[in-house]
Amino acid sequence: MIVVIECCRPKKHAGLELNGGEVMLGWVITCHDDRAQDMLDRLERKNGPLAQCRAVNFWRGVSSNMLSRMMCDALHATDSGEGVIFLTDISGAAPYRVASLMSHKHSQCEVISGVSYSLIEEMLPLRESMSSSAFRDQIVALGAPDVTSLWHQQQKNPPFVLLHDLYEF
Repeated sequence: MIVVIECCRPKKHAGLELNGGEVMLGWVITCHDDRAQDMLDRLERKNGPLAQCRAVNFWRGVSSNMLSRMMCDALHATDSGEGVIFLTDISGAAPYRVASLMSHKHSQCEVISGVSYSLIEEMLPLRESMSSSAFRDQIVALGAPDVTSLWHQQQKNPPFVLLHDLYEF
């Protein structure tokens, strides 16, 4: 099975600015079943509507292509140009894999796995003051050992590099 993730629309930064022209990191919460929407609903009940924040639920039977379309729409809806954080529930599961593939085509995009409501709530105020990489490092430090990021996993397992050219004799 080949899955092609196409999310290459040109970025249109609609000036998603907040109080006094501040911009913040976008969040795409994506989890299995209705967990993502539940987390977003709880956050909004407590803090009011959250700008640049979307939930994408991954239901049984949803194809990877449909999931990637939903996540692509959420990515572009939340991106102000400062970066987007994908907050996923399970490392290696479909939402994490789709977010990982998308993150390679978008600068300042981070993929976090193992998130919980309490951790997301604790990180909420930091969206306005941190870069995407600083946010990634902070959420992983606070949520360790259950929370990790695509970047942290790549540091443990660097990409495969050929040391010689197989086609030269």
